Amino acid sequence: MEWLGQVPEHWEINQGRRLFLQEREPSREGDDQLSATQKYGVVPQKLFMEMEDQKVTLALGGTDNFKHVEKGDFVISLRSFQGGIEHSNYEGCVSPAYTVLRPSLPICSQFWAYLLKSKSYIEALQTMTDGIRDGKNISYQQFGQIRLPVAAIAEQIFIADFLDVETAKIDGLITEQKRLIDLLKEKRQAVISHAVTKGLNPDAAMKDSGIEWLGQVPEHWEVIAMKRDLDFITSGSRGWAENYSDEGELFIRITNLTRGSIQLDLSDIQRVAVPAGAEGSRTKVQAGDILFSITAYLGSVAVVPENLESAYVSQHVALARLKQNLLIPEWVGFVALSNVGKTWFETQSYGGTKIQLSLDDVKDLPITVPPIAEQQAIVFRLKTELEKHAALIAEALKAISLLQERRSALISAAVTGQIDVRGLQQREAA
Repeated sequence: MEWLGQVPEHWEINQGRRLFLQEREPSREGDDQLSATQKYGVVPQKLFMEMEDQKVTLALGGTDNFKHVEKGDFVISLRSFQGGIEHSNYEGCVSPAYTVLRPSLPICSQFWAYLLKSKSYIEALQTMTDGIRDGKNISYQQFGQIRLPVAAIAEQIFIADFLDVETAKIDGLITEQKRLIDLLKEKRQAVISHAVTKGLNPDAAMKDSGIEWLGQVPEHWEVIAMKRDLDFITSGSRGWAENYSDEGELFIRITNLTRGSIQLDLSDIQRVAVPAGAEGSRTKVQAGDILFSITAYLGSVAVVPENLESAYVSQHVALARLKQNLLIPEWVGFVALSNVGKTWFETQSYGGTKIQLSLDDVKDLPITVPPIAEQQAIVFRLKTELEKHAALIAEALKAISLLQERRSALISAAVTGQIDVRGLQQREAA
């Protein structure tokens, strides 16, 4: 098998269908109350009882379609194999969207959990059918055709133990990098919030802002509602999703706004064929416009840069255009990103489970107002500092990516016999 290459001479090679049987046992009465939304579709007995008490019922095609899961079984998502396999540590049931694989001979379950979720094996399965990429189901027959490496159970245990230790080390390093990213984001938030409420001069005389949660601000600053310097505000029109197009104008959505900077994130863009009439001109952005998320991810913001191509906002984005007599757009963007904006939007949001803001909420955003020249100086300092934070975060993300690649390569090498784990353990013991 190409995906395996060479394997140790004393290992066997066998088809998946000879190692794992497909569970076809009829399910028990009442299983039609199980939710198919649980991770990998497995619903343990305890959760089932809780759902039954809450009278949660989903019609999923009848009780005969459900498959029983026992401890030690493997569960495969038939619709998306990538990451969609899990070793079951409890009894339960799965919906028709999943297949239950039951070992036909004694195995080390943890070894097979590593092998069946390894990158090299998943890629091998993907070569069996293009349907995976097309969103079609993966059949048990396709799984069963793949030839798998079979080590003696003692060696399976050695390999699983080795990978438990080594992957735990790598996972620990990944956790450290993620923690570093969290700390950098917290520091970034603190730097922004301090700059837009205290300024750059630590010796500046202070005064009460008049807003309890805002506290003191420099004595020569004002605090106003954004609407005092607002020229125009609107949100996108409804129904433009019907005009999505592979070509056309840039369509700015919530995903293009972030909480980490005032720059647009254009890594994932949508284009739209703009309908004729006033609605198009009303929602077209200009350089310096400030964009706010108003239906989700409140606090996400961006300032439209110079030389952006022709673009329009969605119904979930508010577009604010300043007179710029008192405020510059980048300053307002940073205030919105700071704890000032975060606190304001959280206190003004409404709608129960669907949090949203009105345009009046956006207009009334409290803004600290230094002189224009001071705003420009603080914005320049913030951009410089945030570039440093962004570089450090990028380095940490790169480290995580490299560690994940290392983890994946290590697992693939170990479960296919490219590493003699027995020899490693003997040397470590010595």
